[in-house]
Amino acid sequence: MGKIRINNMSFHTYNGVHAEEKKLGQRLEIDAELTYPIETKVQNDRLEETVSYSDVYKAIEAFVLNHNYDLIESLANNLLHQILTQFPSLEGVKLRIRKYSVPIAGIFDNVEIEVSGGQDEK
Repeated sequence: MGKIRINNMSFHTYNGVHAEEKKLGQRLEIDAELTYPIETKVQNDRLEETVSYSDVYKAIEAFVLNHNYDLIESLANNLLHQILTQFPSLEGVKLRIRKYSVPIAGIFDNVEIEVSGGQDEK
């Protein structure tokens, strides 16, 4: 089964539990892995035979910039459902969301969550 990956999409968002996160915002990075039968569907070198990763990027960008949640887990679950609904030819989607400005006293790069699902799980 083929995979289309869009890696390290970066967005300034206002997701978070704390007032500072909602006011100042922070950077989120998102990786999307799209499962699509490239091997059997793409035969004639035509965009109509595949899923446009440009369209998927625009859908992710619009969703992330227009929806704010306390939890990035909620963002991930709702974004997953949106992508599967908007692009029904995808067999599955895996999302990884990284949050960098996390109010935790400690030394680390980021917090990352991962969700995945398929058309049968919408």
